[in-house]
Amino acid sequence: MNTVIGLLHGALLLLLLCHLSITTSVMLAPPAQVRFDSVDYMNILRWTPSASNMSLRYYIQWKIYGEPQWLDVSGCQGIKKHQCDLTGLTSDPTEWYYARVHADYLSSTKSAWTLSPRFNPRWDTKISSPVLRLNVTEHGIVVRVKSPRLLVRKMHNSLLYKIYLIHTSGEEEVFEMDCCSKKLTLQELSHKTKYCLQAQTTISFPPKSSTRSTQECVTTL
Repeated sequence: MNTVIGLLHGALLLLLLCHLSITTSVMLAPPAQVRFDSVDYMNILRWTPSASNMSLRYYIQWKIYGEPQWLDVSGCQGIKKHQCDLTGLTSDPTEWYYARVHADYLSSTKSAWTLSPRFNPRWDTKISSPVLRLNVTEHGIVVRVKSPRLLVRKMHNSLLYKIYLIHTSGEEEVFEMDCCSKKLTLQELSHKTKYCLQAQTTISFPPKSSTRSTQECVTTL
């Protein structure tokens, strides 16, 4: 009798261990590489899925550094895509922010949360290259530069453009233009001569700059 009871106990223990093993095996791995990808103050949270399962849905929360409470991001609850626009929630350049993501499978199995690195839009946003527009007149080359509207609105007090005038010899001249100027006219240039130009956006604080714009070439009259 004792032998039978022992065998039953052993069988029950084995079933329990198998159940725990199966439960553990289907636990979702959390999303990886959760990070802010910010360009020109457009703050997008991105992550890498732990599995290529089309049924996975993601839930995003955010908070200000130092605050105890996590807040749901409306519009980013139960989504299938691997990014979430947090621009409107993380726009204050004086604050630091966190975000976190977890995955859910058919509302039955959830992963752990994955936390982003701490983020500040002023320090962490990257600056894109400006758009350069040129017009040749009898007075010289008229230069106009355009940056994304959100960047100009946020940083207009410290935004500056560098204009690179490239001669056929390869020599460069550098001119400066503030963001509120509508145009810059480059004068005293040689007639019927090809010049190439590039523009670069710079910010004084915190000090950072974009890459140069695509090179544009014109020939003077």
